[in-house]
Amino acid sequence: AKELRLNEKFNAIPILMLTAKGEEADKVTGLDAGADDYVTKPFSPKELIARVKALLRRYSIAPEEGPLALGPMTLDPATHRIMISQHGGTPINLALGPTEFRLLHFLMANPERVHSRANLLDHVWGNDTYIEERTVDVHVKRLRGALAPLGCDQFIETVRGSGYRITKTPIKA
Repeated sequence: AKELRLNEKFNAIPILMLTAKGEEADKVTGLDAGADDYVTKPFSPKELIARVKALLRRYSIAPEEGPLALGPMTLDPATHRIMISQHGGTPINLALGPTEFRLLHFLMANPERVHSRANLLDHVWGNDTYIEERTVDVHVKRLRGALAPLGCDQFIETVRGSGYRITKTPIKA
C-alpha cells in the first residue's frame, strides 16, 4: 500500500485491505499505510460488495478544476467565487458557506446526473465524516435559499426517491 501511494501512476487507486488480522493495531497500521478501507474475516459478501461500491463512488467522479458554467452561474474553484450574470447587467458575486460551495461545485462538475444523498456525502463531505444523510437536505435548502433571490434556485432539482441533480435546462413551475 505504501509503495502504491508513493508511485504517481498508481496513487489514485482505491485500496481495500481484506485480512484475518482484526486487532486495532493491525487496522491502524493498514490504514496508515494507505488503505482506504479495512475489512476483517469473517465478513459478509454483501458487506464487502457495499464497501467496494462505496470506494468506487468516492473515486469514480473527479470534478473539473477550471471555472464551471451552467446557465447564468459561473463557479471558479481557484478564486472560490460564484458569479451570476444578470440579463445584460454586471456579474454579481455570490457568497456561500464552504459546504454549500463544495456542494454547488460538485453538482456543477457533474450536471444532469442524479446524485443520492450517500453519494453527495461521500464526495462533498468526504469519507471521514459521520453525519446523517438528511443533513444533505439542509445544505441543499441553504444553497437554494442563497440562489433564490437571483432566480437560480430552479437549476437544482429534487429527484424524488433518488436524490438531487443540477440541470442546464430547468423546468419552469
